[in-house]
Amino acid sequence: MISCPHEFLYTPARNLFSMHAELHLVDAFTSSAFRGSPAGVCIPDGPADVAWMQQVAAELKHSETAFLFPEETKWNLRWFTPTKEVELCGHATLAAASVLWETGRVSRKKPITFETLSGTLVVREDEDWISMDFPAEPAATSMPVPGLGQALGVEPLYTGRNRFDILVELPLADDVCSLEPDLNALAAIQTRGIIVTAVSDQPQIDFVSRFFAPSAGVPEDPVTGSAHCCLAPYWGGKLKKTEMVGFQCSARGGSVRVKLNGDRVSLEGHAVHIFSGKLLV
Repeated sequence: MISCPHEFLYTPARNLFSMHAELHLVDAFTSSAFRGSPAGVCIPDGPADVAWMQQVAAELKHSETAFLFPEETKWNLRWFTPTKEVELCGHATLAAASVLWETGRVSRKKPITFETLSGTLVVREDEDWISMDFPAEPAATSMPVPGLGQALGVEPLYTGRNRFDILVELPLADDVCSLEPDLNALAAIQTRGIIVTAVSDQPQIDFVSRFFAPSAGVPEDPVTGSAHCCLAPYWGGKLKKTEMVGFQCSARGGSVRVKLNGDRVSLEGHAVHIFSGKLLV
């Protein structure tokens, strides 16, 4: 029989960092609760250790959790999936701005400036929409990715890459919305995520998409703002439009209104607050 020390059996795991924080859950890119993309928004009561932020994101298990830190007239913003920090996230940015307005930290009449790993991002209210000024992330045509068609279960019409993701166009909107990919096979492909898209068959929507990022700890993201930084220039070129509406046809579903402006993209959506509370450890 193997004996184990008593303290080994019963000593609880120690936190790498411990502090209190304000915590919110917001459904982004939707006007209905329990739809769109849920994002955690965490406002610590002081400087936060990276390992602690990663622990919080892993505990919350949302595709991204935003962490906010005040910096004079700006806010420092960082995003974490359950397994890693990412350089750009749309839905958690939209959620973070909504929380700052809802809690009275920023006047609704004023835009919010975020400093991030992707540079300065400005978010403002535009009538009843939240509008985010993001960098365009166009994809360049790439060679076929080995194993991608097999993992998706359908051969792409087009394959491209930007600095984050692989972009795949499929023949029909239904091909995208009914897709059941092999997530283990997708996780083996070297990329942050895989954007799958097709032209819409609905008159009020220009294109549909799905987003899979199993290698980043996100099997499928319900609605992905940063993916639309790639989708907007791609479909803008194909459809000859500068303003479009995309629908991400995940199980939760959500809409993103996009506007092209040179090397920038305006991402617009709504947000619904689900709960607010305190993180006690």
